[in-house]
Amino acid sequence: MLRRVAVAGSSMEPALRDGDWLLALPLRRSPRVGEVVLARDPRAPERLLLKRVAAVGDGRCTLLGDRPEASTDSRQFGPVALGDVVAWAVFRYAPLGRLGKLRDRD
Repeated sequence: MLRRVAVAGSSMEPALRDGDWLLALPLRRSPRVGEVVLARDPRAPERLLLKRVAAVGDGRCTLLGDRPEASTDSRQFGPVALGDVVAWAVFRYAPLGRLGKLRDRD
């Protein structure tokens, strides 16, 4: 199922900004380093986090924000299970001036 996702906060700047809107596709494979993904927050599983994949291995995934000083991520709660990574953010559709495909970062 295609998801629409609103970026809230500054943890993914400069790539993603507060108020950006993204489309995310279900992830039916292992996430790749550099991709932006949606994952269940291990502290509150009903909540989804938007973070970049920093490492993958042993059935787990390390997720980091692009702006460490503004991000709550795997540095605080550790790696997340691959099964908790639910979608891959692929396209920004708003605001129109920032329209485009999301690029992976190595």
